[in-house]
Amino acid sequence: MFEGFTRSEIKTSGARIVAAKGGSGPPVLLLHGNPFNHLNWHKVAPVLAREFTVIAADLRGYGDSEKPPGGADHANYSFRAMAQDQIEVMASFGFDRFMVAGHDRGARVVHRMCLDHPRKVERAAILDIIPQHYLYSHINKQWATFSWHWFFNIQPAPLPEKMMGADPDWFIEKKLAKTPQGLSFFDPAALAEYKRCFRNPETIHAICEDYRAGAGIDLEHDAADIAAGRKIECPVLLLWGATGGVGRHHDPGPAEIWKQYAANIVGATAVPSGHYLMDEAPQETTRALQAFFRA
Repeated sequence: MFEGFTRSEIKTSGARIVAAKGGSGPPVLLLHGNPFNHLNWHKVAPVLAREFTVIAADLRGYGDSEKPPGGADHANYSFRAMAQDQIEVMASFGFDRFMVAGHDRGARVVHRMCLDHPRKVERAAILDIIPQHYLYSHINKQWATFSWHWFFNIQPAPLPEKMMGADPDWFIEKKLAKTPQGLSFFDPAALAEYKRCFRNPETIHAICEDYRAGAGIDLEHDAADIAAGRKIECPVLLLWGATGGVGRHHDPGPAEIWKQYAANIVGATAVPSGHYLMDEAPQETTRALQAFFRA
């Protein structure tokens, strides 16, 4: 996995971030979701690296990146703080402006990055999310049941931390096996790395802090943007899994919902997969990203 990539550790103003860099050409940043790390892009990044300079990074708190204290309001795990990390990561590689793709929590970092740093992001691909401001404002039974961990993870410490940490391997397998396919589409080596990182109690705590921030300070940031009429202005590609929660549990669908938050949606496509696009449909996902980043 990630053959030809070089691993680095970059000290940002808020955390030490692990990143893998490979390829040549226009810069592209790839951001993973929960409970993964940069290896979640291992089926996509090497192909993109044939024509782009690809940086795949671990979000703060995830993988082998640093796990700073969250603070009283969990602000150190806000998407604003995570986006700032990645802006500094790209600057450390000499890239003042770049393209970016994010999946799951990484896609939420991309959303915030586009709003906070509009001059830095040239094009943004957002994979399999509905904006959290919309989700928390339109809770329905289907979403709450399917995405139960959103409400579990935000409970005060140490309740979710102790419960997940009691048997972390069982928990991560249970969470990831959302379909009849189970874990079959995950590479065993990648899955072993996800488990290794998740066994660290600091990782579990950081993941909870991420979700706690999402239900608090991140919503405050979102409300301020909406009140000011701010939307993502750069070209946006939306991808989602046709059989996942994003594709099935929201009416109107993701393309219509995102029009409230992004002014320049240039593509919106359902991929033949569930939530884990890069693992379940890597070829379709890669082709869509290649076309978008080439434009």
